[in-house]
Amino acid sequence: MNSNVQLVKNILKYTFGLVPIVAGLDKFTNILTDWSQYISEGFAGMLPFEPTTFMMIVGVIEIIAGVLVLAKTKIGAYVVSAWLVAIALTLIFSWTYVDVAVRDLVMAIGAFSLAKLSEVNYNKANN
Repeated sequence: MNSNVQLVKNILKYTFGLVPIVAGLDKFTNILTDWSQYISEGFAGMLPFEPTTFMMIVGVIEIIAGVLVLAKTKIGAYVVSAWLVAIALTLIFSWTYVDVAVRDLVMAIGAFSLAKLSEVNYNKANN
C-alpha cells in the first residue's frame, strides 16, 4: 500500500479507536462535559433509569467500539460510522445540538472512509 495511504489509514485508525474510548470513559467522569445534557427531555422521560446511567451504558458501547477499531479496524470503523450516524439522527430528530449532529455526520464519513481503506488493504492482501 502506498505510504501516504497507509499514513492516512493509521491516523484515522488511531483517531477512531482512541477518541471513542476517551469519550466513553468520560461518560463516567463528565470531565469533558455533562453528557446527559445531550439526551432530550422526551427521551429521558422514557428511560427506566437516570440519564446518567444511560450515558454510562453509552460509554461502555463507545469503549467497545474504539477497541474494536484498534483490533479489527474494518469492522470497527463500520460500527463507529453507524454509531455516529445514529447519534446524529437522534440529535436531528430532537432538533437539539444540530451543530453536533452535523459534526458527527462528518466524523461518520471519516470512519466509513477508514473502513473502505481497510477493505482495500484486506482485498489486496488476499489476492
